[in-house]
Amino acid sequence: MEAALWYVLTGTRGGRNRVRLLRAVAERPRNANQLAEDLDLDYKTVRHHLDVLMENGVVENSGEEYGAVYLPTEQVRQHWETVEDIFEQVDDD
Repeated sequence: MEAALWYVLTGTRGGRNRVRLLRAVAERPRNANQLAEDLDLDYKTVRHHLDVLMENGVVENSGEEYGAVYLPTEQVRQHWETVEDIFEQVDDD
């Protein structure tokens, strides 16, 4: 999981936006529309990055497709120290 976190959040284009999304849903679960508004990102951009995060087991959704809220997976919570290291690195860049 640690390698996947580093890759998805720092090793690819869009990693910075995925970090922002992960931070936001860790703070408070939200749906894609709320995330787009709160982070001032295009809705389609948010959906794309959420799909990438879901495919890699970083976030999961709860609820119906449109209104589904996103939150970090239990596996990510178990590796939260790594996530915080990644947040620090991204903040320093």
